[in-house]
Parts: sequence; structure tokens; C-alpha cells
Amino acid sequence: MSTLAPPVHTAYQLGLLHFVHVLMAADGIIHQREQVVLEEIKREENISSDLFEEFRYSIMGKNELQLFREGVELLNSVSDQDRLCALVHLYRLSEADENIHEEEVRFLFNSLKQTKVDFEDVVLASRLAKSNKG
Repeated sequence: MSTLAPPVHTAYQLGLLHFVHVLMAADGIIHQREQVVLEEIKREENISSDLFEEFRYSIMGKNELQLFREGVELLNSVSDQDRLCALVHLYRLSEADENIHEEEVRFLFNSLKQTKVDFEDVVLASRLAKSNKG
């Protein structure tokens, strides 16, 4: 990471993208439904194509652990509400292929622990978001 911190909203978006990338790659297969959810997340969070391309370039050559650590650092620089929102997106993404893999579960729990977000809050917020959409 650079020594100059990105603006809070950008830090949130980049932290979310780091976590999404690690989660999508966790089971070794990027499913079509995961790609659809990624596009929904980018739209919902107003992640510009420029920022997404900058992110894709910045992760080249980095391993999963590096990406996870950078994502944690970014998300821990934003509000509790933003961290919760990011984890709700991850929870939704983990359900996208209708089969939550062990690696995805491990990543989600590590993410919760490192960002100090309560799992029950994620489940509740996810259910609330689903009921508001439907």
C-alpha cells in the first residue's frame, strides 16, 4: 500500500474489491453467477470502471494472503457500517453459486474476525436487504 491513504469511500470500494476477489477465487472456480453478483456489487457501490481497472492492475502478482491483508487494512480504515456492508456483500457472493465451499467459509470467518464484524449482524443485514429487494 502507498503511504498516502485513499479517500474513505475509495478505501471502502478497494477493500471490498480485495475481499470479493479473494472470495471468488477461494474455491478455485469463478462461477458465472459470481460474475453476475460482482457486476451487481460494482453497480450498487458505484465502483467506476477506472477504479476497477486500477484495482485489477494493482493486484497483479500478489497472492491471496497479500490481497487479504490489503483488504483488511482498507476496510479497517472505514466506518463500522461500511465494514458491515462489505461483509454483507461477501455473504451474498458466497451464496451465489448455491454451494458455500469450505474455503469460502474459512475466508468469511477470517474476514469477520479481522474486521471485527459480528456474523449475526451480517446475517440480519443480509436478510433485511433481501426483503427490501423482494
